[in-house]
Amino acid sequence: MAAKLKKGDKVVVLAGRDKGKEGEITQVMPKDGKAIVDGINIAIRHTRQTQASQGGRIPKAMPIDLSNLALVDSNGKPTRVGFRMEEGKKVRFAKTTGDVI
Repeated sequence: MAAKLKKGDKVVVLAGRDKGKEGEITQVMPKDGKAIVDGINIAIRHTRQTQASQGGRIPKAMPIDLSNLALVDSNGKPTRVGFRMEEGKKVRFAKTTGDVI
């Protein structure tokens, strides 16, 4: 199945602690059905100091379920993603506006 959300897409969070926040997808994990969104679902990770890095409490973006994310269309509203054929190629489009992504 083709991916409805891809790396670099601007998305909005639909449910959870960060509901309503927007960010850009930095990594998608299709097997797990999760994605990492920049600045969303931040957790504090405690790391030990090494010669290479400073230790301490480091904020890290944790994965969020794809079902809790929606693509942001050209109007800035959340939209679902559909697929259609254009000139022999399968393209993604926003269901609200019909624009090709």
